[in-house]
Amino acid sequence: MTPDSIVFGAAGFVGRSLVAELLRRDRRVAAAVRGPGERLTSWLARQEVDTAGLTVVAADITTPGLGLETAEGLERVRDVYNAAARFAFGLDMEQARRVNVTGALNVADWAATRPALRRLVHISGYRVSSAAPDYRVDGAYEASKKEADAAVRVRARELGVPLTIANPSTVVGDGQFIGLASLVKDLWHGRLPALPGGADVFLPVVDAGYFARFMAALPEHEETAGQAYWVLDDDTPHLPELVALVAGHLGVPAPRLTVPAGLVRRLPRALTGADPETLSFLSGDRYDTAPALAFAERAGLRMPPVEELLRSWTDGLVGARFGAGVPPRGPYGFQDVAGSRTWVAGEREEPEYVMLHGLPLDADSWEGVRDRLDAPVLTADLPGLGRSAPARSLDDWTAALMEPVRTRPVLVGHSFGCGPVLRYALAHPDRVAAVVLVAPAFLQAPSGRLRRSGAAAPMLRRMSGPAWERASASRRTRSPTCAGRGPPAG
Repeated sequence: MTPDSIVFGAAGFVGRSLVAELLRRDRRVAAAVRGPGERLTSWLARQEVDTAGLTVVAADITTPGLGLETAEGLERVRDVYNAAARFAFGLDMEQARRVNVTGALNVADWAATRPALRRLVHISGYRVSSAAPDYRVDGAYEASKKEADAAVRVRARELGVPLTIANPSTVVGDGQFIGLASLVKDLWHGRLPALPGGADVFLPVVDAGYFARFMAALPEHEETAGQAYWVLDDDTPHLPELVALVAGHLGVPAPRLTVPAGLVRRLPRALTGADPETLSFLSGDRYDTAPALAFAERAGLRMPPVEELLRSWTDGLVGARFGAGVPPRGPYGFQDVAGSRTWVAGEREEPEYVMLHGLPLDADSWEGVRDRLDAPVLTADLPGLGRSAPARSLDDWTAALMEPVRTRPVLVGHSFGCGPVLRYALAHPDRVAAVVLVAPAFLQAPSGRLRRSGAAAPMLRRMSGPAWERASASRRTRSPTCAGRGPPAG
C-alpha cells in the first residue's frame, strides 16, 4: 500500500483525530510518530476506525530529512500535514524552538521533495496574529508558535510549496487535558475561588472532530492554497459565562469574583496557582473567521452547538479523571435524575443489567464485571457519592434512574447498593427480570467504631482513591455501617 497522505505528530491529540478522519475518507495514510505506534493504533481501535489504509512510520522532525531517508513507499505522498508540536507550559526556548520552529521548517523542506505534492497543511495557533514573538513575555510555547507561523510562510514561498495554514483555538475533545482543561479541573476540585481576567475574556474553543474534518478537506479545494484560516467557534461564551455553564453542568458553584490578569501576573505563583504563560491568552481579542466559515460552508461542514460541546467535553474530563484514569466504556456523563446531578454510564434505555455500587466505591467499580458480560449495562454513582450530588430520596432516585429503561433488566446491588435494588424490585416486580445482591449492607453485623466518626471519611478516601477525590464528596461520606440505613445526608 502506497500512502497518499502523511501526518506528522500523528500520535498527538490533534494528529490522531486527523488520521482517523482521513482513514474514514478512505485515504491511505502514513502516520509519522517518534516512538512506537501502539498508542495511536490502540486509540484508533477504541474509536472503531478501520486501519487497513494505515502505515505507521518512525520520524523525527527535529532532524533534516525527518529520519525518513530509509522509509519506503512515501514517493506518492501528495498531502503533508504537520500536526507535530511541543505543547506545554514552562518549556525553555530551545526545547520549544527545536520542535515548533526547526521541526516545522524541516517538514516544509521534506514536503518540497515530494514529486506529487498537492499541499502542505501547517497547524499553527490562533494567537499568532498578534505582535512579533517575545520569548520573555509570551513564554516559549506561544512565542515559538508565532515564530514558526512566519518562518513556514517564508520557507514555503522560497521553495514553491503550496501551503495552507490552519490557526485553531483551543481544540477540545476526549483526551485534551491541558490549558482550559486545567481550569475545569480546578473548578471541579473546588480550587477556583476567582477567575483571572475580566468579564470580556474570550477563550474560544473548537471541536476536535470538526477541526479534523476541516483539515482533511483543505487539500481537496484548490482555492485554499496560500490561505490561512482562523478555526474557532465565535459563539464561545466569554470566560465567566463559560465557567458558569461548566459549573452548572458539574453541579458545583461558579466563582463570583474576577481578578485582573495584570494583578495575577504580579502575585506569587505559589499564591495564585496560575502559570504565567497562560495569562497571555486572557484577552478580549476577536479573529477574522469569515474565510474559514465560508470554506466550511462550501465543504459542507457544521460545528456542533458550543454549549453541547462544552458539556460533553466536561463529561470526558471527569470520566477520564482529568487524565489520571481511563474513561468508562460506552456513553457516560452527568444527567438529571430525580433533581440530582448524577453521573450515569452505559446503556440508558435498553440495558440487560442495572448495577448499583456500594461503599466506598462508584460506578467505575463495575468495569471489570462489565468486561465479562456480553450485554449492555447501566451504572451510576449513587446520590451524594462519587461524582453525583445528593438526592432527597434514594428510592425516588432509583425509580427515576429506571424510568427511561424499556427492558426488564437484572438488578445487581453491592453492599449499600443492595437496599435500593431490593426495594425497587419489591415495588416494581414487573420491571425486573431478577435481583442479585452482593454482600448486602443490611445483613452485615453493625460496628460502632466508625459510626459517624470523624475518622470515617479520611479512611474511606484512602481506601477508595479517586472515587472520593473531591472535597465535596468527602464531606458527604458516611461510614458503611450507617450507610445501609438510608440515603446519605446532603
